[in-house]
This record gives sequence, structure tokens and C-alpha cells, in this order.
Amino acid sequence: MTPIQIAIVGVGKIVRDQHLPAISKNADYRLIAAASRHGTVDGIDNFKSIEAMLEAVPAINAVSLCMPPQYRYEAAHVALEAGKHVFLEKPPGATLSEVADLEALAAAKGVSLFASWHSRYAPAVEAAKAFLASTTIRNVKIIWKEDVRHWHPNQEWIWAAGGLGVFDPGINALSIVTHILPRPIFITSATLEFPENRDAPISATIAFSDADKLNVSAEFDWRQTGKQSWDIVAETDAGEMVLSEGGAKLAVDGKLVHEEPEQEYPMLYRRFAELIKTGKSDVDLAPLRHVADAFMLGRRKFVEAFHD
Repeated sequence: MTPIQIAIVGVGKIVRDQHLPAISKNADYRLIAAASRHGTVDGIDNFKSIEAMLEAVPAINAVSLCMPPQYRYEAAHVALEAGKHVFLEKPPGATLSEVADLEALAAAKGVSLFASWHSRYAPAVEAAKAFLASTTIRNVKIIWKEDVRHWHPNQEWIWAAGGLGVFDPGINALSIVTHILPRPIFITSATLEFPENRDAPISATIAFSDADKLNVSAEFDWRQTGKQSWDIVAETDAGEMVLSEGGAKLAVDGKLVHEEPEQEYPMLYRRFAELIKTGKSDVDLAPLRHVADAFMLGRRKFVEAFHD
């Protein structure tokens, strides 16, 4: 089969660390162009805008959009209107409404739209889902704490309105939880802490429940120093389950039961190729819906100014 002629839009750290290696190792793709205001990719044609790229390189079949979410809708709309398949980095957009509009446009144009949630493809996530399906869950705790200075240095967009703040990493936890729990959950209360000089939260404490009144809590914080925490802990009738390191390891009652090498982005691109080949889309908005609910329902608390 002829490789999918793919282009990257928004050349930053995540593209260099994850997207480019995943694409280069997948025979389903051939990277032929990139568009970015600041970055370039060696060995291919580079452009300053997606419009210029699509006009100059009509052979493009698909695009991966990796710019900040506040700017993704317009680029996705341009690509879909041109009949290109679209891969959306997480979160898929700045609002639920704009992503729903893109999903409708993709269907009308007969192309694939993929809202990617890379943490769902972490090595131990499917094993955790299977474990929880086999027992009764008593409560769930999400502890997602990291140092924004290390992971997002000088990235001002992430602190702007629409940048999500601490929910940029927190949505990874939500993407896992919405995948592994057997029933949908909903937010019952939330407190969001905003630095006095920022438009996005630096921490959040959230309570969830479901139709059976399951107690689920989440602690998101961007001020963690030392060891970073990306854990989901569930008390169950079969023991305490700990999904740790962002979904990389699964332990039950302190015993490691599942661990594999990380392959999140290679698996995302395999999924995207599968969607293109079968003419389908995959646009699950559950994680982003929880973020929207947190902003809607959450109590705002202002804390001291934050500086990188």
C-alpha cells in the first residue's frame, strides 16, 4: 500500500520528542512537509503556515496538528476543508463546541479525525482496565503532581485563557480514568487555584461520583518538586490497585503485575493509520468534558503570583 503522505503543523518539543520518531519508524507514513511559525524539520519542505503548505504540496493526505489548543481549530478546519485526514494532539481543542464542529466537518468531507489521548496507550492501562472490570471498586484517588518549570519552561501559552494550566497534564489522568472505569463519572465539586498573575489554574482538587455513588477524587498540582507523581490508586475487593508513572506500571497489593516499554506515540500513529484505512474517526471528548465541567462548577481560589 502507498504510504500516507503526512505533514506536521506546529514544530515544538513534543513533535521532536515523540511525533517525528513515531512517524519515522512507521512504514504506513511518509513525512513530506511541515508548517510552523518558528520550528523546521530537516530534509523536508517547511512553511510558515498550513495554508501555504497545503497550496504548495497537494500530495499531502494527512496532517498532525501540534500547536497549542487555542489555535488548533482554524488549522483543522483548513485541513478538513481541503480533504485531509487530521490528527489532533491533546487536548483536541480549546472548547467542546469547536471539536464537535470539526467532527461534523470530517464526516461531511469523508475524512478521518482523530482526537488523540496518548496516556490511554501507556503500557499498563489496558491491564488496569481489565483488573477493575473483574472486581468491585470501593474508591479511586488520582494524584497527578509535577513541576511545570521542568516540563513547560517559558511556555506562556499554557498559562493563557484556553491553555488549561494544570489541566494540560491533568487531562492525561482524566483520559486514563475515563477509559479504565466501568461506568461514566461526573464532577460533584472542585476547587481551582489561580496564581494572581495567570489566567489558568496551577492546581485543582476535584470530587467525582457515578450512578452508583463511587467516590473518586483527584489532586492536580503544578508545583511538585522532587519526585513527580502520576498515580491512580483504586481500593477494590481484590486489593489495592496502583497504576503508576503515568500508566507505565500496574501493581496490586504492592506486587508489580504489569510493566512494558513505553510505546504511546507509535501506538497513536498505528491507530491513526487504521482509522484512515477504514474510513473512520475517533473523537472521544470525555476527558475534555471533565475539564470544562471543572471550570463550570469549580470554586476559584487566588494564590500568590507564579514566575518561572
